[in-house]
Amino acid sequence: MLGYALASFILIVIPGPSVLFVVGRALAYGRGTALATVCGNAAGNYVVAACVALGIGALVAASAAAFLAVKLTGAAYLIWLGVQAFRKRAELAGALGPDTPAAGESGPACGAGAALPGCYRAARQGFLVGVTNPKALILFGAVLPGFVDRAAGHVPVQMLLLSLISIGIGLASDSVWGIGAAAVRSWFARSPRRLRLVGGAGGLAMIGVGVTVAITGRSS
Repeated sequence: MLGYALASFILIVIPGPSVLFVVGRALAYGRGTALATVCGNAAGNYVVAACVALGIGALVAASAAAFLAVKLTGAAYLIWLGVQAFRKRAELAGALGPDTPAAGESGPACGAGAALPGCYRAARQGFLVGVTNPKALILFGAVLPGFVDRAAGHVPVQMLLLSLISIGIGLASDSVWGIGAAAVRSWFARSPRRLRLVGGAGGLAMIGVGVTVAITGRSS
């Protein structure tokens, strides 16, 4: 569990589609909208986890060859995502640039005094981002199976339970990103280079995780 929690933490805190979306919502519409988006995103991620657990989980339980294929495919994709993240690290800074809508503009406002439909809309948008996030598919489809004890049986159930660790980490991490972005917008805006550094470091970390996934064996 600790090993999987560490792997999840590294993948989740790296800025990706979910982080970019949450940060954008925080800067445009405030903290309440960002947190509603985070909750929707977590729900979308768990839908991905359930689909993977019920599908790939059965294959992992039945075939070591299937597990190896999934692991290598996922590792290759992780490395590719890392390379792309490093090459496009300026895009994270762009999300905090001057084109970001200002607070108070029309959008899914959610918070004290805001209408509930705005909160629902923000959560729904977060859900769509979470359920289509490729990082979620890689985390639950390629990384998670390596931490399952096949000999213990009930592989899909193990995957569903372990995935809750990722969901919890994601909720905490995305909330911090959203709250932080809402609180220090001017600090980021003064130096987009800070966000480029974050994006570049995240890309390198993702490459490292991909290599680790590829070369790490699994105990039988």
